[in-house]
Amino acid sequence: MKVIKFGGSSLASSEQLKKVIQIISDDPTRRCVVVSAPGKRNPADTKVTDLLIRYADCVIAGRDYQEIAQQIIGRYQEIALGFNFTPEDFAPIRRAILNLPLATYQDNTYLMAAFKAHGEKLNAQLIARVFNLVGIAAQYLDPSAAGLVVTDVPDDAQIKPDSYANLRKWQNNANVLVMPGFFGYNDRGEICTFSRGGSDITGAIMARGLNADLYENFTDVDAIYAVKPNLVSHPHAIGHMTFREMRELSYAGFSVFHDEALIPAIQGNIDVNVKNTNHPDAPGTIISARIQPSKEYPVRGVAASKNFCGLYISKYLLNKEVGFTRKVLDVLYKYNVSYEHMPSGIDDITIIMSEDNLTPDIEQAMMSELQTTIHPDEMHMIHDYAIVMVVGEGMRDTIGIMARAATAFARANIRLQMINQGASEISIMFGVAQNEADRAVSALYAEFFKQD
Repeated sequence: MKVIKFGGSSLASSEQLKKVIQIISDDPTRRCVVVSAPGKRNPADTKVTDLLIRYADCVIAGRDYQEIAQQIIGRYQEIALGFNFTPEDFAPIRRAILNLPLATYQDNTYLMAAFKAHGEKLNAQLIARVFNLVGIAAQYLDPSAAGLVVTDVPDDAQIKPDSYANLRKWQNNANVLVMPGFFGYNDRGEICTFSRGGSDITGAIMARGLNADLYENFTDVDAIYAVKPNLVSHPHAIGHMTFREMRELSYAGFSVFHDEALIPAIQGNIDVNVKNTNHPDAPGTIISARIQPSKEYPVRGVAASKNFCGLYISKYLLNKEVGFTRKVLDVLYKYNVSYEHMPSGIDDITIIMSEDNLTPDIEQAMMSELQTTIHPDEMHMIHDYAIVMVVGEGMRDTIGIMARAATAFARANIRLQMINQGASEISIMFGVAQNEADRAVSALYAEFFKQD
């Protein structure tokens, strides 16, 4: 049995949905379909989730929301009309959209979560109806009915482990299950969403919960590539990679997968196949627990993220001061700021953090408290910071990877601000200026994928 997930671009219009119908019809083992909200139909279009966020913002601010509500209705109506829905067929979706502001919410964060989740919820209801109209016996499965219970965090929920036992009951369902991605329900029955892009998480959760043989994730690319296609012409396609490689690359900026999305599949030891809705016969990319490393391509991929900053601290005899790092981390903990990496020298450290964790007020207060707590000789925040990573299972057994990477940077005249090798030895991280990140990725790709 296969669990299959379709992204927003695969479900953006009635024409795209017809491709989905064919994919489901072609393989009777595809028994659970997890869907995103309708995405962009063209580059100038707006995702339904973004429309729902605007809708919620209008409601919260007390502004008129009728126009935005009608835009959302229009997106679903375009899909429905492609399958000859009658006004009566479509009425429940229209009613659900218009009734969103009338419900009672604990606070505005729960209101926003409920509005956003309806992108997936209404799309799943619509698609289940379409499947039945075209002869695919299907049923809508709401996360509440499925027993998908999540933690009480409205915009960054985590699945509760007991949910997997609830999901297992749906293993042998007679109909194709159509499940909305992106959200679950807390113990009080309120909607809480995963972080943005969380439909991938739901797909992996269902694959593990249903003990699937394979989790197919359909998107709009033929494969996962060794580098972002917008940086390199005709990049190398990855046929097979490991979960560890995908996690490292997702963290560093690969947008094919949400960086938390693979965890349930990893825990369930379920292979993932990334495929293209528009070219379903293309083999795509298989992601699994193990792989025979490639001697030809010890580096599997290169990625960069510009969403980082670095807290530089220098103090003589820092290495002799017991508890110094703990004092620093205690201050970060007080301000709810997590750190990503901490390369260090004898007298200095750089604490690399996500920019998402900081606001100007938090940064100022945190720096002031650090000044009085650790009395540094020098301390400043580096905001012009990007992380570039090379990742590959074959790197661990290949001599000279670091030398080749450093040579590529030198050849491109890019200054390195930091180097850090991952503990697993399958990744090396480089810190560069943000405006150098794209050139750095291109330089590394040219070095490690010369044959292409």
